Amino acid sequence: MRIPEELLYTKDHEWVKVEGQKVWIGITDFAQEHLGDIVFVELPEVDTEVEAGNSVAVIESVKAVSSVYSAVAGTVAEANAELEEAPEKLNEEPYENWILAVEMSNSDGLQGLMNAAAYEQLCLQQEEEQKGE
Repeated sequence: MRIPEELLYTKDHEWVKVEGQKVWIGITDFAQEHLGDIVFVELPEVDTEVEAGNSVAVIESVKAVSSVYSAVAGTVAEANAELEEAPEKLNEEPYENWILAVEMSNSDGLQGLMNAAAYEQLCLQQEEEQKGE
């Protein structure tokens, strides 16, 4: 399981890359492994207002349907249209294939994000819990 040091992470297994006022959001390696083969991605409309913690996209896999949540409040600046034709890119290279970019209205949402070490601990804890079930 890869967890790049330079990114931030949510408890819902999204990665976040901050560049100025723009935030790029995708799913982590942990997320794509647990989803299985991704077959469809429903992207948000550009210029849509989003709130931190709200669902902004939907991923369908052979195993499940899962929401993608915005880490910050703001406006959808971009949506990765390549994923509409090739959703499997999220399985192949989850950290190179972002889902959406949000122009932040404020950076409050960034406060609750985890660094790579904290995210790795969360993943390990969840793996242990799944083994115990």
